[in-house]
Amino acid sequence: QSQLVEAGGGLVQPGGSLRLSCVASGFTLDDYTVAWVRQAAGKEREGVSSISASVDQIAITNSVKGRFTAPRDNAKKTVYLRMNSLAPEDTAVYYCAAHLRALCTLDADEYTSWGQGTQVTVSS
Repeated sequence: QSQLVEAGGGLVQPGGSLRLSCVASGFTLDDYTVAWVRQAAGKEREGVSSISASVDQIAITNSVKGRFTAPRDNAKKTVYLRMNSLAPEDTAVYYCAAHLRALCTLDADEYTSWGQGTQVTVSS
């Protein structure tokens, strides 16, 4: 069964860091644009980052610019979300999402493959 698998969530104190990872099971991410999308309790989904397969397009939402980066390692077939200076408002379930088009977008509705999500909680 083809699916995306996220890892790396957890509880962290404000100001701390976490690194999420996303790998594909049953297919390879090589040709996919991959996004990180988060959803806080009671709120709508928010696209956090997007990176194209060839790494020539990258998008980061304004609220995390300067704190989050979303590199991909095609040799390891993994996409990461590196989160620094975490704040309570970053608390959410973080999803990895992918699509085959060369469209780097933060619009979550554009993505066709999704992981199960990993919880990130920022709290003291």
